[in-house]
Amino acid sequence: MALTDDAIEKIKSMIISGELQAGARLPKEDDLAQRLGLSRSSLREAVRALTAMQILVTKQGDGTYVSSLEPHLLLRTLSFASDVSQGESALQLLQVRRLLEPSATALAATRVTDADLAALRGILDRSRAAVDVEAFIECDMEFHRALVALVENPVLSMLLEILSTQTQRVRILRGTRVGRAIEHVHREHESILAALEARDAQLAASASAVHVAAVEQWLAESLREDRDEQNRSEQVPSEQG
Repeated sequence: MALTDDAIEKIKSMIISGELQAGARLPKEDDLAQRLGLSRSSLREAVRALTAMQILVTKQGDGTYVSSLEPHLLLRTLSFASDVSQGESALQLLQVRRLLEPSATALAATRVTDADLAALRGILDRSRAAVDVEAFIECDMEFHRALVALVENPVLSMLLEILSTQTQRVRILRGTRVGRAIEHVHREHESILAALEARDAQLAASASAVHVAAVEQWLAESLREDRDEQNRSEQVPSEQG
């Protein structure tokens, strides 16, 4: 593994130095391995790892290229880590979201157009009409995605999407009284939209902060329920004994 790590660092150094630029094709495997003092197997492992990180892109029958290196594309690889985060790690992700999303919502309030407001209203109307949790979650994600898109910063959009994935949303709703939680979300979304309609950045930030804090609280409650259930299941055998 150390050899593969060394190979990864050498290729990254070529990119950082500008020797390999965004969109550039990597030299042939034999030439690159010799140039970097690596075995072909170590080089292949490094290329696979960097491809998984979206630093490199393999084109079938054409070779391997440096990707566009756009930050929002590279951040996509973090979505898996967000999906599998549980317990305190999941709460920490929501804490970061609480730091970022209210500021993004405030900025969106200064940029939103009447057409944007109509689109957001349409999403909330569909959210109200959602027939199941999955359909509601899709609308929830669409609302937040459209809201943050108003800032026109793809890095911020990707970060916030990573911090609150569909998997996380399902996990939170599963651990609470779903009907009550969804009704709270509807009200909080309406508050955010009202602040945007007023073009009130401070009010928009406050409404967003309240919403994310509530989601954080629901996740904390869900975690407590899971711990209580686990404790009860562990106590049953000892009581029977």
